[in-house]
Amino acid sequence: MHLDVLDLRNFYYKTKLGRVAQRAIRDQVVGFWPPEETRGRTVAGFGFAVPLLRPYLGSARRVIALMPGQQGVMPWPAGQPNVSVLCEEMLWPLETGSVDRLVLMHGLDTSEHASEVLQECHRVLGPGGRVLFVVPNRSGLWARRDATPFGYGRPYSTGQLETQLLRHAFQPERHVTALFGPPSEKRFWLRSSGMLERFGRQVFSSLAGGVFLTEASKLVQTPGGSPVKDMVRDPLRVLDAVNAPSGPKPA
Repeated sequence: MHLDVLDLRNFYYKTKLGRVAQRAIRDQVVGFWPPEETRGRTVAGFGFAVPLLRPYLGSARRVIALMPGQQGVMPWPAGQPNVSVLCEEMLWPLETGSVDRLVLMHGLDTSEHASEVLQECHRVLGPGGRVLFVVPNRSGLWARRDATPFGYGRPYSTGQLETQLLRHAFQPERHVTALFGPPSEKRFWLRSSGMLERFGRQVFSSLAGGVFLTEASKLVQTPGGSPVKDMVRDPLRVLDAVNAPSGPKPA
């Protein structure tokens, strides 16, 4: 069940708890993909990923925010040219292989058509592309409280998410957790959020965080039917054989 875009906007931009959650998750996303690594690349988000896309507005060649029709759309970013697009959940207005980095938040876990969403993710990713899924942790406190957007939709364990990704030709690469503090508006917990995030990443197991962030790469089928990772070859390596000196091989 997709939440309404106005409810999501109000949570992330107008509540203290939402701003804390936005910062904690965005810091992890930037840890995966530093903005300087997205220069010349296309970065897209699906669901309500706009709180995570802002760091790439000044570095990426293109930023696109896809918002499903069941959720609704809002113009974003404020005060700048709009990059958000209303789209069909199972048919995105993007060319095949056109995206280098893709992030989903409130997109997979809230969809009633998760398989089709994953198929679209696979279709739009280009060679060497990466996708990052942000989903509620089924063992965490945030999935148990419907006062936040992570209390809706389907929560996951790492094993459940990775199994689903493998079934749809994605190779899970790495995952982290975020939101180690409780989903509380009390001042003490809000002021302690930064410390709890740092402490949680160092000490707690993955069961403690409120959300998972799982990065995956795209698998493709070889002519023989075996899945292989879709990677971009280093052009300098490709030319090694061309530039190698000719002549008899040494004994």
